[in-house]
Amino acid sequence: MTLTSSIQSPEATAARTERVEAAAYRIRHYALNMGEVQGQGYVGQALGAAEMFAVVYADQLRYRAEDPEWEARDRFLLSTGHYAIGHYAALAEAGIVPVAELDSYGSDDSRLPMSGMSTYTPGMEISGGSLGHGLTIAVGTALGLRYQGSEARVYNFLSDGELDEGSTWEAAMGAHHHQLGNLTAMVDINALQADGKTDTVLRTEPVADKWAACGWFVQRVDGNDMGALLAAFDAAAAQAAPEGRPSVILCDTKVGRGVPLLENREKAHFMRIEEHEWQICREQLTAGYEGETK
Repeated sequence: MTLTSSIQSPEATAARTERVEAAAYRIRHYALNMGEVQGQGYVGQALGAAEMFAVVYADQLRYRAEDPEWEARDRFLLSTGHYAIGHYAALAEAGIVPVAELDSYGSDDSRLPMSGMSTYTPGMEISGGSLGHGLTIAVGTALGLRYQGSEARVYNFLSDGELDEGSTWEAAMGAHHHQLGNLTAMVDINALQADGKTDTVLRTEPVADKWAACGWFVQRVDGNDMGALLAAFDAAAAQAAPEGRPSVILCDTKVGRGVPLLENREKAHFMRIEEHEWQICREQLTAGYEGETK
């Protein structure tokens, strides 16, 4: 996978956007199919963050599907282990995990447990579970790659709930201190966490100002707007360097995005979806996607 130049003709830009939007659609479909295996899960987050996963794996990340341990690869670190269902869908879209294997999601002896574990899944760089660890590992990884003279970049996926953790902000300060210009963080701001709405659990706004105060290059976009998301990643890539400001892209997303049945469902952090609803979800997803692409 190679990076796409940000200097493109309107036709090339449209084709690029269409290609990555198609990847996001398939990622959502894979997530629904996996969710049906268990009848429940963190499906809403996977749907909401599909564009984020698609941009990384279909447009930005350098990897070799046939060799997930390729030394020169970019690293994608999923801090939020419960988002694994979305990550598995992206790994399948990238060809790292066979699509047929998604049917084993969350089952005994599966390589795809409900919470991401690096010891099980090819392409899964870290085991995520307790939040607040991912960015600290990303800082160490980015620093280590720089010491090795590697041109690889590190991408860290966080959630807005994870910003409650003090270790996240320690790592943010550390990344600026070490001038880790090879590090890009992306934060899924869906305004919901296990204990309720994010702003009622622990208010983190003005979150962009806080990242800026830590010395990061900050962008905030609609995380479900593919054009805006691609432009933000291009801007982050343009200023990336072995030494320089780390980048953060704050992505406002909607839980259940693309499936109206799920977009306004209560208790959406961990969804229980009735047996007869799964096919309705797929039909709504397809109808919405086809309507947008006509």
